[in-house]
Amino acid sequence: MQLFIFFTILLFFTMLMKPWRIVYFIYKIIFPKISFPVRRRQKKLRHILLCIVDHFEPGNGNVSYDAQIKRVNTWVKCYPEMAKNFTDFDGRHPQHTWFYPPHYDISFLKTLVQLCSSGFGEIEMHLHHNRMLPFPDTGETLKKKILSCINDYSKYGVFTLPNGKKTFAFVHGDWSLDNSRGKKFCGVNNEIVILKECGCYADFTFPCLNLAQPLLVNTIYYAKDNHRYKKSYTWGRKVEVGKKEWGDLMIVQGILAIRRNYKKGFLSFQLETSDLDSEDSPSIKRIDFWIKNAITIGGKDDWLIIKLHTHGAIESSWDVLFGEKAFLMHKYLRERYNDGENFCLHYVTARELFNIIKAAEAGRDGNPNLYRDYVVAPYVYLVRNL
Repeated sequence: MQLFIFFTILLFFTMLMKPWRIVYFIYKIIFPKISFPVRRRQKKLRHILLCIVDHFEPGNGNVSYDAQIKRVNTWVKCYPEMAKNFTDFDGRHPQHTWFYPPHYDISFLKTLVQLCSSGFGEIEMHLHHNRMLPFPDTGETLKKKILSCINDYSKYGVFTLPNGKKTFAFVHGDWSLDNSRGKKFCGVNNEIVILKECGCYADFTFPCLNLAQPLLVNTIYYAKDNHRYKKSYTWGRKVEVGKKEWGDLMIVQGILAIRRNYKKGFLSFQLETSDLDSEDSPSIKRIDFWIKNAITIGGKDDWLIIKLHTHGAIESSWDVLFGEKAFLMHKYLRERYNDGENFCLHYVTARELFNIIKAAEAGRDGNPNLYRDYVVAPYVYLVRNL
């Protein structure tokens, strides 16, 4: 009886939440057999693809320039000290993708490039409309901002492929992709097609806990732009094995789910948003939850995708990214999920994850390590020292 009352109350409050949560409740809780596919009963080798996406803002919190220098230098010193202790099934150290915004001092890119060239990650684009003039934006002004960012970053080898082509992955500032939160943060309804025209291969913004969150949760899919409406990415076509590319842009999401809060008791629940910070540390039970609820490509249930996000420049996040908590996370992943018989762990950057997803879509099989550079080659700063 108590359980019935609990789930009745939970359903009531779910209906008062945002639309994606209602969809999630119906899809994930009322019909659990649909949401937990057969892969969890299979006894085959599974490959875990762990990607950490960092909304890296040195000036977050309006700190001084000296504090920004200290933040970047701390990363360069401390991250390798932690990461060099661990390797995945392929011998790769933990990988980090710094999505760096152009409204901060781009000379920091030189330091980050050195970190990446040492084998610890890659750099992609993070953009806030309202921190770059002119604002509010139009489609034309936004395109100029993106192209200017590409031009500036390419001086450090970022976004530049060996053949000279420019391409990038994207995280939208303030979670407001495609004008989903209005003119205060974006104002451009055709942002998705503009990103495509400028060379973007995928968006890594979501999940989030505001109205920008797509209704299509826990899914990697293609979005098609419709300039008459904002947030036209909210639905799309799922990426599946054997299917062709569709629409304008791939949306790569992290896990969004309801999980138990083990610190507060059996009937205490909280939202899993794939966030890594001081309030959401990577406990053993949380890591197990990620593996159990990992996102997969349709028809490819042995490649498990875990995309996490963070604001890594902030001091409060350092412990979970290169401190003691990070050390314990990677230690547990190595011991529990990298035995080569049940699981193989693969640390991947955003670019590598996109490539592996495209390989799965094309029907490729085996070790995903073979497909890290499947479509988008490594940027030039990864193959030469600037």
